Amino acid sequence: MNEFEKLLQENMVPLQRYVKFKVNNQQDAEDIIQDVCLTAAIKKDSLKNLLAFKAWLIGIASHKCNDYYRRKAKEMSISLESLAESAFSMGRVGITEQSIVHDTLDALGDKEKQILYLYFFKDMSQEDISKQLAVPIGTVKSRLHYAKEKFKKHYPYKKIVKGETIMKKLPEYLPEYRIEKSELAPFDVKSEELMGLCIIPRLDEKVTWGSYDMPSRRMKDYTDASVIAKAEVHGIEGVEIMAKQCDCRSNKTTERHFVAQLTDSYCRYLAESHTEKGVRKYFTFLDSEIFMNNWGFGKDNCGYETDITLRGIINRKDNNITVGGNDEMVDIVGRYTVTINDKTYDTICVMDIGHFNNRIAIEQYLDKNGRTILWRRFNRNDWANKRYGQLWTEMLPQNERLIINGETYVHWYDCVTDYIF
Repeated sequence: MNEFEKLLQENMVPLQRYVKFKVNNQQDAEDIIQDVCLTAAIKKDSLKNLLAFKAWLIGIASHKCNDYYRRKAKEMSISLESLAESAFSMGRVGITEQSIVHDTLDALGDKEKQILYLYFFKDMSQEDISKQLAVPIGTVKSRLHYAKEKFKKHYPYKKIVKGETIMKKLPEYLPEYRIEKSELAPFDVKSEELMGLCIIPRLDEKVTWGSYDMPSRRMKDYTDASVIAKAEVHGIEGVEIMAKQCDCRSNKTTERHFVAQLTDSYCRYLAESHTEKGVRKYFTFLDSEIFMNNWGFGKDNCGYETDITLRGIINRKDNNITVGGNDEMVDIVGRYTVTINDKTYDTICVMDIGHFNNRIAIEQYLDKNGRTILWRRFNRNDWANKRYGQLWTEMLPQNERLIINGETYVHWYDCVTDYIF
């Protein structure tokens, strides 16, 4: 038995568990498992790190399961791509087009998913749905009502109950700030913050951060995050983080738990969990596409380098930015003086352009302690166009713009933490 066969045999049980969990039909699941093994055998030379074999194998299985459901969806004329583009959740760069709505739809039956898709995503009238499905209009109405009610029951957000509060440590409106280019050379810095939470994954760490709409500058949500215990995921040690996010407009709160790991050189997420309808759901770095789309970073989820230095792959002159061909499009683009809340900070600007999503750009201003002073989100002009029905230059005509490799990006919102207050 060669090394590949041995590794495949050792990981056959988790592969079977993963696929059979994803696919309820026993025969279909067995077919997918065989397909995964065949694909792995064909592509085995592409795996450079044998220690990552399990994650690599589960990644292949994830793609095969997604292909399976895409084929099933076509039978109902449902576009999973369209659903994904309209499904918004939170990820490491804020709001993303990913899984909450999609996961909720997955909890419904085929008929409920079908009619919700036709009505909400295809904007079809009940009469047109009746014709397409060849069912009476009364059946369409009752089925649509039942599907809406079932969706509400499965949707994971919960209202704040009486007496439940999150201590808000940030102002309702973001103070005016100035960002001025410095003539000094950028400095290197060690930043151990976890992207998306601005917390260092170390015992006893806490942080509160808020997101502010632009140009109103009004807070739209805030999060209290704290490291609560040591934790271990698939044999890898880390810490557990509890994060409570409150939406200021709807007064709804969500609680998520994360496991993250900090080493001498990297910081990364290992797992995420949240509760849906009383059921705790867990996603780990072995869940491949599901996890990586929201919280993963780097090859095989190696994480973020904590030692940040100028790499020269992103060049910025004023608001015009050019990006080189490197896959990891994260780099220091200059040194800046940021004045906010009557305080002045010497910072570097680290930009993340398209690494998470090719239509999203992030500016993160870090001080010499490696802490976030200001975090700014920009959307490419056509980001989530199907969702909003307008370009961002039309929706936010007054907001700042960046030109990145010739494409227009529009400033959407900012984040700050209680570190500066």
